[in-house]
Amino acid sequence: MELGHQHKLFAHWRKDIPAGIVVFLVALPLCLGIALASGAPLMSGLITGIIGGIVVGGLSGSALSVSGPAAGLAVIVLDSIASLGSFDAFLAAVVLAGVFQVILGYLKAGIIGLYFPVSVIKGMLAAIGIILILKQIPHFLGMDMDAFGEMSFRGTDGRNTFEELIYGFTHIHQGALIIGIVALVTMLGWDNYIKKWIPSLGLIPGALLAVILGIVIRQLMATAGPGMEIGMEHAVQIPIPAPGEGLTSLLTFPDWSALSSMETWKVALVIAIIASLETLLSVEAVDKLDRHKRHTPLNREMKAQGVGNFLSGLVGGLPMTAVIVRSSANVEAGAESKVSAIVHGLLLAGCVIGLPHLLNLIPLSALAAILLVIGFKLTKPALYRSQLRNGIRQFLPFITTIVAVLLTDLLTGIMVGMCVGIFYVLKTNYKTPYFYHEEAHPDRDGHKVIKLVLSEHVSFLNKASLQLTLDHLPENSDVIIDGSQSKEIDFDAVRLIHNFKEMARDKQITLELIDIPD
Repeated sequence: MELGHQHKLFAHWRKDIPAGIVVFLVALPLCLGIALASGAPLMSGLITGIIGGIVVGGLSGSALSVSGPAAGLAVIVLDSIASLGSFDAFLAAVVLAGVFQVILGYLKAGIIGLYFPVSVIKGMLAAIGIILILKQIPHFLGMDMDAFGEMSFRGTDGRNTFEELIYGFTHIHQGALIIGIVALVTMLGWDNYIKKWIPSLGLIPGALLAVILGIVIRQLMATAGPGMEIGMEHAVQIPIPAPGEGLTSLLTFPDWSALSSMETWKVALVIAIIASLETLLSVEAVDKLDRHKRHTPLNREMKAQGVGNFLSGLVGGLPMTAVIVRSSANVEAGAESKVSAIVHGLLLAGCVIGLPHLLNLIPLSALAAILLVIGFKLTKPALYRSQLRNGIRQFLPFITTIVAVLLTDLLTGIMVGMCVGIFYVLKTNYKTPYFYHEEAHPDRDGHKVIKLVLSEHVSFLNKASLQLTLDHLPENSDVIIDGSQSKEIDFDAVRLIHNFKEMARDKQITLELIDIPD
């Protein structure tokens, strides 16, 4: 049985391994940049990425999400280190936060994730796409004063996103810009043309070629004269142990005496709650991007994240979450299973241990080009047209979430978008109350017949109960979902039902829809 499971897990290695390489290239500078923005040792970000990939990737029930240090927690980490007095004391809080998350998983708190409406999730994805583009353009131009991977409106150098963008265009580094352009053209040409002409080259990611070219051009530019040489400040900077010392010299361990302070417990609780919310948001978003419409078991994800944070704190890592930037890169790279997340973690570990000098040759502008491509795919114009066609009740929470995330941070923006979405639901529910009814009929042709009759109004607030009901429908049954009595079925519920059609085939369920909108 175990062998069969492993065979199924590695069934898509031809897609998962190249995707893991792409995620590794994206994650490497983000791990370092987020550690820098958090006021923590650079190695702490890499430790979190390694554990997030290998441990959480293995324990998670999500096929496509990738975990690591989160930009959204950077300010909290910075403030917490200051309030606790040392990074060692903060690590004790991270360990404790992991324990809290495991407890939340066993308490089945993951169900909260099912209440995020689709319009808000799509708004979050689009906003992150825009932020990636705006934040990476300065690095693409060779202006690397802000921490790579910083996602908040006000950057680590004191300028906000738009000020940073303007400043970048007035401080262009010619060598970095040339590498960025070559990397961008290489990826677009490779993925859109070369792979289609020569399918056998599909195993080679365009992002990997872009990075290799970036290293080669950087080395050639070292002799090209003033203004062209790419200095250390414009490249990856992995910590390297001093001569005669091993990697353990770069590790930091918790100060357990900090557990006697109530402040440590407060910090741990804040980290556990915020990291859990960001994880639930991310896995819900990744499930929307999944081509197979698979549904992540959220309570299992909470436990996996808890174990990851427990281990991360033990060996000097930052708190982690499921991260939408890495996860969306994983999806766009063609990943099919969790193998890609594990591969990315193994590559981080292997290269940090064996190839730090080589990785430190990678120009940041080449990596910025990769994130520019990912950002555009997350915020394509077609997404805005689609949301507009779905009506004002879908478009307004969507666009509000985008603006709020851009001007504040991820969680604040989501809460603002949720408020707008809830306003419409409460307005509608005031007029039309909700009820849900399930009816079972005798066997027909040896199959159990189950009829689900939707009420007068079905909103995104009913998504959790509907999702759980559909998830637990027995295999080899005939299911009828009847919306004939409904005056209005919310867009989220409609999408949920149509996504279930894809899963129904795998469970040998015959599905009949009555008066369910397309």
